[in-house]
Amino acid sequence: MSSISIIGTGNMARTIGALAVAGGNTVEVVGRDHSKSADLARALGGGATAGEWGAVPAGDIVIVALLSDGVVPAVAHYGDALAHKIIVDISNPFNSTADGLAHREVTSIAQEVAKAAPAGASVVKGFNTVFRHVLENGRPDIFIAGDDAQAKADVEAFIQSLGMRPMDAGGLEMAHWLEGAGVLTMGLARHGVGGWDFALGVTELPA
Repeated sequence: MSSISIIGTGNMARTIGALAVAGGNTVEVVGRDHSKSADLARALGGGATAGEWGAVPAGDIVIVALLSDGVVPAVAHYGDALAHKIIVDISNPFNSTADGLAHREVTSIAQEVAKAAPAGASVVKGFNTVFRHVLENGRPDIFIAGDDAQAKADVEAFIQSLGMRPMDAGGLEMAHWLEGAGVLTMGLARHGVGGWDFALGVTELPA
């Protein structure tokens, strides 16, 4: 199984953390407010621990579960503490009406993370096309993108431990299109295509 650090203490951090613990992974939770990290770690159980903000993460895979405008600054703040780690960006940089991307260039948060990350770190985009409640209740496919084949293989193994199927979309430049798929998911859900169980690539839902 995998060793995971989750930066963030919000709903996605809680959901992915719970799934990771259930899948037999080692989980560390890190937030700016250590008391919130400790509370979440206790709630997750399974030996989950609370780390210190800015310190070297315990996990080999570091999932940055922050709002899109906080992801690059957090990675820059961590700096060399993320050297040789796999950084997973799960964010969606929606505009104010969630019908387009906040950035105007053909880039992505994950690509900007790669610019800010230290030498030896690898960046993978993933989990951004799936609503939190679908992660909790369904078995969606998880699309990923990244340039490092071994990093993607490690993330794929983690996804499989959650009972889900990883789908490799290609190199990190595909993260831009995965973010666009996040916008598509929002638009479809907003216009009545599916309900709580909607996601791109749901392979199985509970009876």
